[in-house]
Amino acid sequence: MINSLELGKKVIKDKIPMIPKNPGVYKMLSSSGEILYIGKAKNIPNRLKSYVTESNLPIRTERMLSLTHNLETTTTSNESEALLLEANLIKKHKPRYNILLRDDKSFPYIYIGEKDKWPQLTKLRGKKSKTGYYFGPFASVGSANWTIKILQKIFLLRVCDDTVFKNRDRPCILYQIKRCSGPCVGHIEEKDYLSTVNDAIDFISGKSRRIQKNLSKEMERASKELDYEKAAIARDRIKALTQIQTSQKINQTNLKEADVISVYKETGKTCIQVFFFRSKQNWGNQAFYPKHDPEDKVEDILSSFLSQFYENKTIPSLILTNIKVNEIKLLEKTFSSKENKQIIIKLAKAKNEISISRLAEKNAKQALKQKLIQSDTNNNLVEALALKFKLNNNIDLIEVYDNSHIQGTDSIGALICFGNEGFIKKRYRKFNIKNEKVKNDDYGMMKEVLFRRFSKAIKEKSGSLSLPDLILIDGGKGQYSVSREVLNELGLHDLPVLAVAKGKRRNAGEEKIYYQNKEFILNKNDPLLFFIQRLRDEAHRFAISTHRAKRKKNLSKSLLDQIQGIGKQRKRALLNHFGSARAVESASLEDLKAIEGIEDNIANKIYDYFHE
Repeated sequence: MINSLELGKKVIKDKIPMIPKNPGVYKMLSSSGEILYIGKAKNIPNRLKSYVTESNLPIRTERMLSLTHNLETTTTSNESEALLLEANLIKKHKPRYNILLRDDKSFPYIYIGEKDKWPQLTKLRGKKSKTGYYFGPFASVGSANWTIKILQKIFLLRVCDDTVFKNRDRPCILYQIKRCSGPCVGHIEEKDYLSTVNDAIDFISGKSRRIQKNLSKEMERASKELDYEKAAIARDRIKALTQIQTSQKINQTNLKEADVISVYKETGKTCIQVFFFRSKQNWGNQAFYPKHDPEDKVEDILSSFLSQFYENKTIPSLILTNIKVNEIKLLEKTFSSKENKQIIIKLAKAKNEISISRLAEKNAKQALKQKLIQSDTNNNLVEALALKFKLNNNIDLIEVYDNSHIQGTDSIGALICFGNEGFIKKRYRKFNIKNEKVKNDDYGMMKEVLFRRFSKAIKEKSGSLSLPDLILIDGGKGQYSVSREVLNELGLHDLPVLAVAKGKRRNAGEEKIYYQNKEFILNKNDPLLFFIQRLRDEAHRFAISTHRAKRKKNLSKSLLDQIQGIGKQRKRALLNHFGSARAVESASLEDLKAIEGIEDNIANKIYDYFHE
């Protein structure tokens, strides 16, 4: 009888003669169609032969081959295309035997409009669809916000959105605290405002000396003319400029445009630290923890990280690393072709390069050690939880549920997830309660949320949310009963549920926990109780914040949104003309018809809506 490993090798061996000797991507699939592994090759058949001819394959590779029941290939024109396709497919499918970049999110940019009459200073994320100037990426929202705050101090640019800007008749608080020049009410000439916009663009591009010189001249000129208010404004702008220059001198590297990437591996886990340098300024850093087999080499981890990390990001001219990168020539060629400019990937060698590379490595080491400690703590707490309640299954994933509403309005259900590395925010979900009859019924809301979540999971099987190992409900005996009822109805009899009630006086430490129709009370100083409280409180925080966001959105809806035929453009035209929805309500039919873009039939519809 042939074992599963030999069967997997046979699948590959049988496919090889049918595959052209071209560059491309190959996918190994399980019996259920799950993609186990995605790889690239300059010559696909030659690469696949290594799986069936080599005798000392890594244990991880043997495990993968033993599960392989099918093989799919896609040929490409060249190896660079294969690299890009591989990175794209890995990020899309997240095969369990690939090195995976987790928590890969888009980075914020600072944006200044190019064609706007009064350009706005704002923060943008995602696709660069607007025409204008983009500066970034920034490592975090905090870094971008701090830079915007400084730019406000120096250049007094507006940050309000266009709707607010067009409908103001007096300056806001930002003008009063000297963070804006008040273009909305004509406190600055258009040409002067555009001049400060150009200065801001030059500054964030690294041309700060000229700006500081001009500000000094402006302050002196204003002083001579006895315009002390104007001189004080220039002085404050110089002070803010000096502040940001001082902060940037901490990490002076003379790196105009570069990402400094350092990798550190310990006990089978890896942290990759990325420092962003643009315009000779450090725009922050961020740590990444790729998922990989403990036996994977750091060179392979870093190479895979680079291809996935830059798959949907703008690539700088220089990438500095603390170790040599595998397939460096291929990566350089692929990145250069993608960006239509020369991209260099190299090991840090110069004095200034080594200095910042070591700093990045130090940060990676510290971040990884902290994460490992936290992970061990979480594992111990989860094990204690399983032991306390005699749970049979291994607890790798916990889902926590809570509801939020105000007298049945804006009702939502919230789901948060916890794993051995902490809260998994990409798995957080919100549920808008659809059944009108249960919007003021906590039990009914919980039933709807659980039914929707788990019926979908059962139906899709391989959906984005796999089944948890434990469910935690914010509630008492009643919530426990309805949760158990839903899960049993769906055939999930073995999925354990805990319900956490706050106790009679709703004080922390008096919680009652319900499990298998039994009541448990933990000691007030028990670390396990603190852990359960932390899970419950995070679910409550997410539920409340989600509910508030929904409530705010509904409150901000205009009366105009309820009129059929009124879209964004007509709504904007009405608000720009009248200033508010209430003013539209009191407008005459003739006034409505006089507005550009509002046809007679639409004007009649608006008037009738408010005067029926």
